[in-house]
Amino acid sequence: MNDTLFSQIDFGPLTEYLTNDDITDVSYGNRGQIHLKTLSQGIFRVENPNINDAFMEKLAFQCSNVMGKSFNAAHPFLDSESAELRMNFVHDSVASNGIACVIRKTPAKIRLEKDKILQDKYITLDVHDFLVQCVLAHCNIMVCGETGSGKTEFVKYLASKTNELEKIITIEDTLELHLDKIFPHRDIVAMKTNNVASYSDVLVACMRQNPKWILLSEVRSAEAVMAVRNSISSGHYILSTIHADKAASIPNRMYSLLETNQEIDQFLKSIYRYVQLGVLIRGRQDKATKKFVREVGEVTEFYVTEDNEAKYNTIYRKTPEGKIFRKNPSKYLIDYIEGQGVSVPDGFINPAFDENPDDPVEDTAVSSVTNTQTVTPNVVQPNVVNNVPPVVNQVVNQTAV
Repeated sequence: MNDTLFSQIDFGPLTEYLTNDDITDVSYGNRGQIHLKTLSQGIFRVENPNINDAFMEKLAFQCSNVMGKSFNAAHPFLDSESAELRMNFVHDSVASNGIACVIRKTPAKIRLEKDKILQDKYITLDVHDFLVQCVLAHCNIMVCGETGSGKTEFVKYLASKTNELEKIITIEDTLELHLDKIFPHRDIVAMKTNNVASYSDVLVACMRQNPKWILLSEVRSAEAVMAVRNSISSGHYILSTIHADKAASIPNRMYSLLETNQEIDQFLKSIYRYVQLGVLIRGRQDKATKKFVREVGEVTEFYVTEDNEAKYNTIYRKTPEGKIFRKNPSKYLIDYIEGQGVSVPDGFINPAFDENPDDPVEDTAVSSVTNTQTVTPNVVQPNVVNNVPPVVNQVVNQTAV
């Protein structure tokens, strides 16, 4: 953890969790219960007697001093945010079973690596390469999933595939992307909304900065929906996230956030016309291995036909059981990609996909293994309770593709 703003705060026994790259979130509550969210095992509980209400109250007061805010019965909620940490405290005058706290780590790094995600079957090789080509072809992509599924991490990964000479502007209400720090040599402007600068205000300024890409960390309000729509309708390209349980439901989810009486058909057609792809990121507990896995669950394209009909086509779908179903992209998406001077990867289009859309296909993610190496991840899980065994020095095969 490298955080200048909180450098004077004593995190004490929390330090081991904050410096472990496998841990993404720390949750404290119920007078001593600690739950960790990790990349490798999902959520589990640990015991640490040194972390109790007294310690958490001391930490909250340190944060309130750094942020210049009050934390007491009159001001029972405290949000502390720095470059790589977000902390939220609830005072015990409101949380009846003791002070509550959630710490989320937002490091300035891209956690996803091609070799590792292919080996972990996060995505198949052909779909990975297709999505990279879609980014190079300036497709507008919305990434959906549940809270904690890894939507933002996937957007960061896609953003890393953009042309290095193309200007990016990020618009966030809480800092998570950190692309300006990850790629300090690139033309990237990081903008943050606040009580003075709304999404609309920031977007107007953003347009005047002449970006090629606009990245909104999350669409969760009417203002953010309109920011996406205005961005893509004005010729800019977007990558963003939204809460939805299916990629195909992204346009309707955006409409539900509008809070207006805007004509639904007109709005949906504008989204189907300008957003080329929706991607579902799923986080789940694997029944066989009992490990927590994240994966691309769906890739869906949106388009409007010559007859002015809004349609979607799920190109890729992976069930929780691991079965993969494929369809070919429509001529509309292929024409768009090729119109940008980019080609669809060889072999991605297969007539058999459309002839037998209900038949699962083989996972080809590891079929082109050329070299393997052994990696020992840093997974530290002390005193795990609730019968969830720790995984220490687990050895996996990582494929170099």
